[in-house]
Amino acid sequence: MNVPPPPGLDAKAASPPLWLLLELTYRCPLHCAFCYNPTDFAKTSTELGTDDWIRVLREARKLGAVQLGLSGGEPLSRDDLEDIVAEAHTLGFYTNLVTSGVGLNERRISALKQAGLDHIQLSFQDSTRELNDFLSSTRTFDLKAKVAALIKQHDYPMVLNVVLHRLNIDHVEAILEMAERMGADYLELANTQYYGWAWHNRDQLLPSREQVERAEQATARFRERVGERMKVYFVVPDYFERRPKPCMNGLGSIFLTVTPDGTALPCHAAKMLPGLDFPNVKQHPVDWIWRDSPAFNHYRGDSWMKEPCRSCPEKHKDFGGCRCQAYLMTGDAANADPVCDKSPHHHLVEEAVARAGRTSPDRTRTEKPVLIFRDARNSRTISGCNG
Repeated sequence: MNVPPPPGLDAKAASPPLWLLLELTYRCPLHCAFCYNPTDFAKTSTELGTDDWIRVLREARKLGAVQLGLSGGEPLSRDDLEDIVAEAHTLGFYTNLVTSGVGLNERRISALKQAGLDHIQLSFQDSTRELNDFLSSTRTFDLKAKVAALIKQHDYPMVLNVVLHRLNIDHVEAILEMAERMGADYLELANTQYYGWAWHNRDQLLPSREQVERAEQATARFRERVGERMKVYFVVPDYFERRPKPCMNGLGSIFLTVTPDGTALPCHAAKMLPGLDFPNVKQHPVDWIWRDSPAFNHYRGDSWMKEPCRSCPEKHKDFGGCRCQAYLMTGDAANADPVCDKSPHHHLVEEAVARAGRTSPDRTRTEKPVLIFRDARNSRTISGCNG
């Protein structure tokens, strides 16, 4: 059934989804406390098969998608990863594998190279074995170091990603030095975005303003020293900004995610947004999903906006900020992102930052903060960790 978009929107005028993210699986050997995967991922139905993924690739490429991310979970959990990469290469995608490194060995990296994989982004949780392994609830630091060397041996750009938060942000200098030793070409220091497990752990993970400032200063010193030998990206946490980031350049603008069971989303966290029936690639072609589905058209344009966004002169720069953040913090996805200091809910961000900057006065000496790991059975206190 072809449901028309909301009034005032010309669905056929929508720009193509330049960036396609295939979340091939939610299976993952890591149990990171900041994982953005949905906390109810265990309820996800059967993963798409190879033929379905290849059909999605063909339909999205025909629509205009050019950049392809392959993620999860851990995409190397899929035995057909090489087949998916080979088809993407044939279609002309620039392909990026986002991986923990678990499962990447000489045989598989050689097969992926032959299939045409362009880019590998390897994640670390910290520069130390102790904290890396604690935060992922695995013993993977040494494995990751071996995988980093393997990536270099196969002439891939060395791209490292470290998610920053209160427990590791004071290690930024050591993380930068680790990346330099490994010969990284790019390092992304991506401060935690608070969705999924990270949302439940926000009070334990949100750094103080002073921590963020020290980390920025350390990064600036490192950039000055290494010059062009390494590109370092430091993504400031939303909570420490006065204006929100233009999330996905506006929902339904350039970004299309397909989850393991085939649900199509305008951002990786959008499944939480209430009142939207997100379509599935098993029932609908990608072209219809992108151009005509009510869910993808819902937040296009500005007719959905409430004040102060509706009359704000910056609304076409930041698009009202993040819908998921607005929903999690205010209960209404159409509200202005509370990060914005024009938002009537900005005090919620200020209060969270203030809590991060002090020790809670009502916490007794015997109480310890608890991290909820990706597998709920692995919840534990953070005692014994040197973060």
